[in-house]
Amino acid sequence: MRDKNKLSRADRGLLSILTAVLALALFLSIPGNPGNCAGETEELYFCILHTNDMHSELIPHSPAVDYRPGEESPAIGGFARLATAVDEIRENKMKEGEPVLLFDAGDFLGGAPFAWLALDGYAAELTVMQEMGYDAVTLGNHEYDYGADVLGQYLLQAGYPEAHEKTLVLASNTEAPSDHPLAAQSLYSKTGMFELENGLKVGVFGIVGEGAIRSMGETGDMQFLDQHETARRMVDDLKEQGADVIVAISHCGVSEDRELARAVPGIDVIVGGHCHTALFEPILEGTTVIVQAGSVGMYLGQLELAYNSNTDKVRVRNEENDHSFLIPIDDSFASDPEIAALIQEYTLDLNAYVEQVTEGKFDDVMSTVARSNFTLSNLPPLNETALGNFVTDAMRFVAQEFTGKRVDIASEAGGNIRNSVFPGTMGHSAGNISFYDIAEATGVGRGRDGRPGCPIASVYFTGEEVRHVLELSVLLQELMGDSFFLHLSGLRYSYNPANAVLLTVPFVDLPIPTIRAVTSAELYTGDGIQTANSEQYVPLGRGDEELYHLVANGYLLLFLPLVTDLLPQLEIVAKNADGEPVPTDRLDELIIRHPDGSELKVWEAVVMYALAQGSGADGIPQISGYYANVAGRITKVWTFPLVGWLLLILAVIVAGIVYLVVRRRRRRISCRDAVPIQPAAN
Repeated sequence: MRDKNKLSRADRGLLSILTAVLALALFLSIPGNPGNCAGETEELYFCILHTNDMHSELIPHSPAVDYRPGEESPAIGGFARLATAVDEIRENKMKEGEPVLLFDAGDFLGGAPFAWLALDGYAAELTVMQEMGYDAVTLGNHEYDYGADVLGQYLLQAGYPEAHEKTLVLASNTEAPSDHPLAAQSLYSKTGMFELENGLKVGVFGIVGEGAIRSMGETGDMQFLDQHETARRMVDDLKEQGADVIVAISHCGVSEDRELARAVPGIDVIVGGHCHTALFEPILEGTTVIVQAGSVGMYLGQLELAYNSNTDKVRVRNEENDHSFLIPIDDSFASDPEIAALIQEYTLDLNAYVEQVTEGKFDDVMSTVARSNFTLSNLPPLNETALGNFVTDAMRFVAQEFTGKRVDIASEAGGNIRNSVFPGTMGHSAGNISFYDIAEATGVGRGRDGRPGCPIASVYFTGEEVRHVLELSVLLQELMGDSFFLHLSGLRYSYNPANAVLLTVPFVDLPIPTIRAVTSAELYTGDGIQTANSEQYVPLGRGDEELYHLVANGYLLLFLPLVTDLLPQLEIVAKNADGEPVPTDRLDELIIRHPDGSELKVWEAVVMYALAQGSGADGIPQISGYYANVAGRITKVWTFPLVGWLLLILAVIVAGIVYLVVRRRRRRISCRDAVPIQPAAN
């Protein structure tokens, strides 16, 4: 009889298999075992493509006149090329089962002449971006170039609020009045959630930074909330909605993005914009990945990521895939035919609008205005530039013709000169400077007449006030950058940047200006382009009460009351030719106008001045070689800073006090240690 305690061979075999399976399971469950890595590093792959600061550059540019569809050229960018690059990546990622998101970090509007179409009832940029499949964009400062009302009409024209289903418009720290179309019709959203094909949930929100807010045009009653407090709320809201990964689409600039990452936990990725920085490698601030793709479509950003569902962490995969973070958008990418056709339609619309605003002088944005064998450069920042001199000379001479009075000084801020003016380099375009390229560099903003471009104002200041303007320019450029650097015509001056701010009050971060940064200022008394001949200059001294005629971008006048309130020691009062102050509510009277009442624009003056250059052999105006280089109008000097003198004086005072204290102590010690004199014995 068989022993019941004995197992059959089959049973023993089955038991061996079960034991082996159990042992393997136990082995795999031991922490640190290689076999457990698959479970602990369960990852979901996804890719973020991104752009920022496109500035209405629908077509290849720098120079645009070089570009011809289907031909090689050095022109950069262009939405049709960009669309091809995006589609290629999407197609490759689709084969790998990897989802792709496409974001833009703001300032898609404002800059190139295509932005002008927003004033004519079009929404060219955002419509093209919808067709390209952008998932989300955020609003930057240049979306407000034409005011909040025009932005509202622009978004309505682009199909919002329904179009959020195509391309989500984000503005998380923006508060429009409840009765404004932006709020009443839900034309922007606070947050968004994308559920990807692999099950990953990506939450997004959009933020505009302090520096960008300070640079905004007409915002009306719009309010902009603290970005850090807003970001904390958005992160909490998105986590409650079940977001695995949180992305901030930020128009703040790299420095503010880093502050945001440090101040607000839970942001996995910041897709940045505003400062036009090309980050060829991401910045890692704690666990937050910060990226930015330069500007004007020069690059497409590509960020390949992996999300670990067990650790709730995100890591970057570009290097392991040997993929660049920034992809140059050049003629190696053919134009997407559908996007190119859409842009061509908008180009025809733009040509018609240009013909209207130039009263028939130009009916094609690629019309040649002048020729040049050099670039009119707006570089380097925070310095006198050749283009800055050309623009301000244009303003001075053209305004002189319009007003019939000598213009002593013309000025324009660096922030309103957006780009260098590049002559063409191809066989069909060699040396040509097009209307498009001039308008691209100088055509930002709009006037009260509703036409594109900043108006030119005619105003009178005393010599002392002119020096105040120079001091203010030095102060603001030191505190806020190149946007506030003033280019000048009819004047030359020297300044020490180190003397702009005497000191900064701790805790409140309040700078105390010295009003002594300008070391010398001289007025040009000659006619025509100012020369280096010192005999044609007279000193512009402190306390000078003589009136001088100055023309400037009309927006400058808006800052004058603010300057007086904040810095009364730099009081600047706008006056008419009779020296009478012009009230704040009548500053529009200082705008120079055409006979029909429309405003004279900065870009108009530049075009007119270019047309007035001496003609070449072919009869086309040739830009004077004077503008190939700078002319010594603005000079930085590095004298011993005032704060240094202050510290030196304090050091001398402290040393004197120490000396007196030590001397007094020595006297006391010598008196205490002295041997008393004994009286003589009787």
